[in-house]
Amino acid sequence: MSAELGWLDEQLGRAGIKRTGDVTHARVRPWGTVLSAETSAGTVWMKVPGPQTVFEVALYELLEKLAPEWILRPIATNVERGWVLLPDGGSTLWASGNDPVEGMLRVLPQYAQLQRHLMPHVENLLDAGVVDMRPPIMLQRFDEAVAAVGRREGTENLQKIAARRDVVAEWCEQLAASPIPASLDHNDLHTKNVFLHGDRARFYDWGDSVVAHPFASMIIGLNGMTWIHGFAADDPIRTRLRDAYLEAFSDLAPHKELVAQMELACQVGMIARALVWERVLAAADGPGKFDTQPFETLQAVLRDKWS
Repeated sequence: MSAELGWLDEQLGRAGIKRTGDVTHARVRPWGTVLSAETSAGTVWMKVPGPQTVFEVALYELLEKLAPEWILRPIATNVERGWVLLPDGGSTLWASGNDPVEGMLRVLPQYAQLQRHLMPHVENLLDAGVVDMRPPIMLQRFDEAVAAVGRREGTENLQKIAARRDVVAEWCEQLAASPIPASLDHNDLHTKNVFLHGDRARFYDWGDSVVAHPFASMIIGLNGMTWIHGFAADDPIRTRLRDAYLEAFSDLAPHKELVAQMELACQVGMIARALVWERVLAAADGPGKFDTQPFETLQAVLRDKWS
């Protein structure tokens, strides 16, 4: 860890910050490590993504240029080494004691504004290494997901999934005709990955990001309220949250069409989610508790609804 420690101290010094405590491993995962240290400016966090998610460092650099008001701005980045040094963002929306519903009702419109802001910069996002999951390529991604899952699972259900290729092709074609341009999909948009200071939301932990139909973000944006906060899948709050998000796109299509587009984007987006799980597992040394996630996620193509 000597190289990381040396770089961390060097970057703190350049920022006029002094480290006041030892560097500790705050989180160690196959797909990345997070170090933390106390400093004269509070806790700092150094993220060392794994090879499959190292694009996150270049993405932070790009977002700092394009949308600094919506992100946790890095103290320093090193794209060559794949390191990013972040300040403490305070309490997340999940941990802050705020009402998660009221918080997300404020957060989701801002996230939608960020996505609209980034729509003209899709090529920059791709150049930064964010994976292309736009509708025209998603049939190819479906084939890749089936092949990847097949290396882990050899079940009858996988054959059923593969047999849905024509249906998936139709979904992708419909989504490609959407009036909603592609943008950045955080792909893990839940209350643990958002800071809310007053009315200003800031987003972080971009390691699952893809370039996709923006509405696919609601897979986690809505399901996270079920998984983390216990709201039922049919709770009316999901409709309130959905509509708060979609309002930012109301000039592009009627509300009914936006709702239909969101359902389709999330259905197709489950393919991207399966591949994101695959790239996470690619960094693992051996079997783990997440091994079945790509297969379980991809099974969404067997259902009429994604959630």
